[in-house]
Amino acid sequence: MTGGKTTAVGLLARLLPGRSIKRRMVLVFLLLALALAGVFIVGAQRAFTLGWREAARPVLMDYIDRLAADVAGQDEGPPSVERAQALTQRLPLTVRIEGPVVQWRSHPEPDWRAHARARDRGWDQERWGGDKDWERMLLRRTADGHVIRFGLNEAAFERRQRHFGVVLVTLLLITLGAYLYVRRLLRPLDDIRAGARRFGAGDFGQPIPVRHPSRPDELGQLAVTVNTMGHDIHQMLEAKRALLLAISHELRSPITRARLHAELLPEEGEAAAQRQALLGNLQEMANLVSDLLESERLSGAHAVLSREPVDLQALASEVVQELVPRHPRAAEVLVQAGSALSPISADRTRLRLLLRNLLDNALRHGGEAAQPPELHLSRTAQGVRIEVRDHGPGVPEAQLAQLAQAFYRPDTARTRAAGGVGLGLYLCRLVAQAHGGRLVLRNAQPGLLVQVDLPAGEPVRQQR
Repeated sequence: MTGGKTTAVGLLARLLPGRSIKRRMVLVFLLLALALAGVFIVGAQRAFTLGWREAARPVLMDYIDRLAADVAGQDEGPPSVERAQALTQRLPLTVRIEGPVVQWRSHPEPDWRAHARARDRGWDQERWGGDKDWERMLLRRTADGHVIRFGLNEAAFERRQRHFGVVLVTLLLITLGAYLYVRRLLRPLDDIRAGARRFGAGDFGQPIPVRHPSRPDELGQLAVTVNTMGHDIHQMLEAKRALLLAISHELRSPITRARLHAELLPEEGEAAAQRQALLGNLQEMANLVSDLLESERLSGAHAVLSREPVDLQALASEVVQELVPRHPRAAEVLVQAGSALSPISADRTRLRLLLRNLLDNALRHGGEAAQPPELHLSRTAQGVRIEVRDHGPGVPEAQLAQLAQAFYRPDTARTRAAGGVGLGLYLCRLVAQAHGGRLVLRNAQPGLLVQVDLPAGEPVRQQR
């Protein structure tokens, strides 16, 4: 029993049109209307069947007696054809007279085969409430030996089949009206979905509209709840940004003082190694603070760029040379630039940051591979394209979408040597968006490919 119920539910789910709640509700309304119509029709038939013998049959028999007496007349002669014709013209009946004097029928004899099939199906008995003696109820004999048979004129009822089309069109119009009403009723769901997408993208400036704010319905209450949730998330994000900015600013001064003290240590002797390690750690801390401050500047609604003509190929060569002390294999990085590459209008400092982080990420995760990382610069129809590829193990597909988020790292190690704190690709994405471009990540098999597209002209600021 449970298996059959599960199969029926699965079949109904496959028949439902897609995942749209509106369409499913309209389909439910339509099925409900058909079910009510079926119950009404079956109930009316049952009521007619139950009341046939007790009430309708005696009335019908008395009515047939009166019709037979009208056709036969008051005299002793044969039945009157003229009165039978007048009767068939006035009522939707058929009359057939058989006897020694009069042989007459009001309508042509129907096809006996179709009549036999209808009788075999029990249609005639069903029409008369299951009464097997209905033919005798419609038959009367006169004193002179004539037989008068009465029947229903089915042609008169068949002419009214056009009403079925009218009913069908009406049902379709009602279904269309129900769909339009349900669509209007559930329209706030589209607003809630659009608002949730805006909140997920970091745009909290436009709340979800609430229909009838004074007396909201269930969907209006849901919109109010989502707006409240978005407002709380916005406040938490702003508090986090304020905290990061405050900590970053406060850390700059003690880091600078500690660096000055470390510079006073002797450059030779036993303290030389400790001095070099301390200076390296302090520089890492200074870079982290700078990255935090830069991420907050770029993530604002109005990132200011100092544009100037930038030769990408020359800038890339400079960044590669800067990375050699940290990554000796940076000297092996393959830099390829197209012949049609020309200077672009961009912020040199931010592009240097972008190239440095991309190459640093490729060297850290693909530095042990047989092939060194690759840097490709090319011209596109919209502007320029920067591609950095390593030949390391790559990133699981499920983690690619989160790889350019702040403080996200796909590996479980938390040391700086194993991958930093997760701000490198995040800053690259912010730099690309600040220039009106985009950053795309995908696995190159082997390795990871990072693609940055920058427009040629003045960009339009894009929302994150």
